[in-house]
This record gives sequence, C-alpha cells and structure tokens, in this order.
Amino acid sequence: MSDLIPTREEQEGNGEVRYRMLYESDDKIYIRHIRGIYTRIRKYTGLPLLLAFFFIPWINIDGRQSVFFDLPTRQFHILGTTFGPQDGFLLAWLLIIAAFALFAVTTWMGRVWCGFTCPQTVWTMMFMWAERVCEGDRNKRIKLDKAPWNVEKILRKGGTHGIWLLISLATALAFVGYFYGIRELVVDLATFNAHPQGVFWVAFFTFATYMNAGFLREQVCKYMCPYARFQSVMYDQDTLAVYYDAKRGETRGPRKKNVNYKAEGMGDCIDCYWCVQVCPVDIDIRDGMQYECINCGLCVDACNSVMDKMGYDRGLIRFTSEDELETGKTNFLRPRLFGYAVVLLAMMGLFSHQVATRSPIEAEITRDRGARMYRVSQGLVQNVYTVKINNMDQAAHEFTIRVEGNPDYSYSVRKPRQIYLKAGEIFPVPIRVSVPKAQLKESKHDIDIVVEAVDNPELVDKHRTVFIGPKQ
Repeated sequence: MSDLIPTREEQEGNGEVRYRMLYESDDKIYIRHIRGIYTRIRKYTGLPLLLAFFFIPWINIDGRQSVFFDLPTRQFHILGTTFGPQDGFLLAWLLIIAAFALFAVTTWMGRVWCGFTCPQTVWTMMFMWAERVCEGDRNKRIKLDKAPWNVEKILRKGGTHGIWLLISLATALAFVGYFYGIRELVVDLATFNAHPQGVFWVAFFTFATYMNAGFLREQVCKYMCPYARFQSVMYDQDTLAVYYDAKRGETRGPRKKNVNYKAEGMGDCIDCYWCVQVCPVDIDIRDGMQYECINCGLCVDACNSVMDKMGYDRGLIRFTSEDELETGKTNFLRPRLFGYAVVLLAMMGLFSHQVATRSPIEAEITRDRGARMYRVSQGLVQNVYTVKINNMDQAAHEFTIRVEGNPDYSYSVRKPRQIYLKAGEIFPVPIRVSVPKAQLKESKHDIDIVVEAVDNPELVDKHRTVFIGPKQ
C-alpha cells in the first residue's frame, strides 16, 4: 500500500475506504488539429526560438563560435564576450532576473510561458506535427492504433518515429555543439573521430528528446515540472488565464444550429468536447481552473471555431480573469504587478550596465603564503605576490605590470615586463616588490598593482593589496 493514498471520502471519515494511485499513467492523448489565432501566435513565437537554437552555433564572431561554453578552460564565449568563473555572480544575477520575469508574466497572464515558449511544449508540438503528417488527424490516428499491424501501419508508424529520431538527433547535435564546437562535432562524428564523451552526450540527449517529446509529453508538465505546482500562488483575481464562461455556457448540450436553444434553458456550450480533444494535457477546461492547464489557448481556438459554425458569439472560452467573469472588468494596474515590473526593470538596467562596463581583462593578486611574510636583504624589505592575468578579450595583448604606492616601490618579475597572452589565456606571474627599509614608516602599507595592455591603455585593471614590513 506504499504507493496508494486514501481518497477524500476516507479522509473525511465517511466510512467508505477507497484508494487511488499516487501516480497513474494516463491513456494516450490524441490531439485534434485546430487552426486559430493562438495557434498562429505559437508558430510565430516558437519558430524564431527554434531557428536561434539550431543556427546560433553555426555563426562565427571574430573567427570563434558565437556561443561556445568551453568547459575544459572554464570560459564561456557569448556573442564576442568571454566570461569566466569569476563572472559567476553575473549568472546568478541573470537567473534572478529570469525568475522575476517569470513571476511578473505569471501574475499578468498565467502560464503563457508554458503554453507558447517552453521547450517541452515547442518540441512536443513538432512531434505532434510529425504524427499528423504520417498518420493523419485525430480520428485517423485512433483508427490506425486500433488496426492490426500491416504494411501501411508499419510504414506510417515508422515514418513518425523516423522523423522523431531526426528531430531528436538534430536537437542533440545543436545542444552538444554549444559545448563541443558544432563544426568539430559534426566532422568528428562523420569521420568516427569524436571523443567518447561527445558521442555519449549526443546519444543521451537524442534519447532524452525522443522520450520527453514523443512519449512523456503531458507527464512532464503534470508531474516533473515544479512550475506547475507553485504557479498558482502567483495568480490573483485579475490574472489573465484561459477560463470557461459558465454563466454563458450552461446548461450545455447538443442541439441543431437554428433552434431557439435559450427558450429551452440551454447555454451556448453544445458539449462537442472539441476543447478537450485539442488539449495537450487532456483536461476539460469547463471543470474550472486546473493546475495542469498550460494556457496554450488551443481550447480557445477550438471553441471559437465551433461558435463560428453555430453562429454564436466568440469567447465562450477565452483569456480573461476571475474578476472579469464576475464583475465584467479586469484591473490591469495593480500594485503587485507594478512592483514586479519596477524591480525587474531596475535589475535589468543594473545588469546591462555591469556587462557593458565590464573590463575584458582581470588580474587576481595573491600574496605569498609562505612562512615568511616578508624578507629583509641588503637593507631592502621584499614581499612576493602572484599576479594571475586573465585575458578575457577576443584578441591577444601584451601586458605590463607596475606597482604604485608611497614610498616608491621597485619590483621585478621572472618574465619580461611585457607579457604576451593569447585571447582567453590565463597566466600567473610571480612579482617581487621591494622598498628600502628606512623608507617604511609603518609595518603595513597599501600598494596598487596595475596590469595594463600595451596596445590599448583602456584595458587596465588595478588592485589594492598590502605590503608588509617589520614592526616599527
């Protein structure tokens, strides 16, 4: 009984003990193809995202892949800018901005991210398109699945799964290409010279895409996606979502087109079940708001098409709010949504400024952590530092190191004073800083170690550190 839980009747003590499964696999969902405004919107929002995902890796900027996550060197090259581990706070900031954007959009229009731009939804729709091309629309697919296996069924099912595998393979190649290098990956796979890890990850993501979009589909939205569980706390009375207008639709029932159904006490809903047949998560929106609903709008398109055929007004199922259903109006300018928008715009502005003013070189200063923090030799007090220079620019540069402070400090490096670093190269440079003991007035002095590019004085990074001498 570990995988069973009591029903509400048992919990309320009605005496009847019944159980239901914690998880029950649903029957296969056969989606009816429908046309409408929200179907077109999904096409116009999903297609640019797909094109960007598949083709951005093939675009080069300054001879390098435009978006390339080079994990062995811990460098992320994004549209001509190189980021490293020290830029982790930017990633954290970006994730926080994305979370606030999700909260703001959800408060405004519910789960439109899930219904229109979520990768799970976009890829599932592509797989459904393949089914429709090879096997036909809903009724034909149901009939085909019930039919015995024959040559036609094998060819149609084989065509469906063949297209699924091609889409899955293309997805895996594009995704792994962001980390491997898309051109190198394709060539290495074609010539059987790919690294075993590259082959593994291509196979893994091919299988994962094939399973998620081909078989799991609504199970991912219902059981695996955490957003479905907590999105309801971001809704309020004025959140726009897909609703069924029960006041207008009830009492529902079939009827002929030209009958006076209102005289018989019936509503506009003809109980055709098209809104259920087009739903990708297999719910009946007429039962009220449900956490499984992804606000894709397919039921709106289906109902509007039926209303058009019956000669009724559109909007029996529509994007609206609870307040609009009850009072006839929606309050768009509400404090919660306004607060989200202000915070989001402020964070985006600060993030953009941080990225725009970020220096493409960085120097990390580390004092010698040996037993002797300083050394006295021939009347000079010496401190040893390691200057780690990170050239995050897309071009090679020669760098110089200098020390600034009062009194005047001399310094020496083990390399020539001009250090040549290629694009993306990181190099540690030991530096010995000296000053006559007689010039030290205190045991600790602040000094600045400056790293500057010879060919571009604007590429400079200055760090303040401590010079330690004997107690005075």
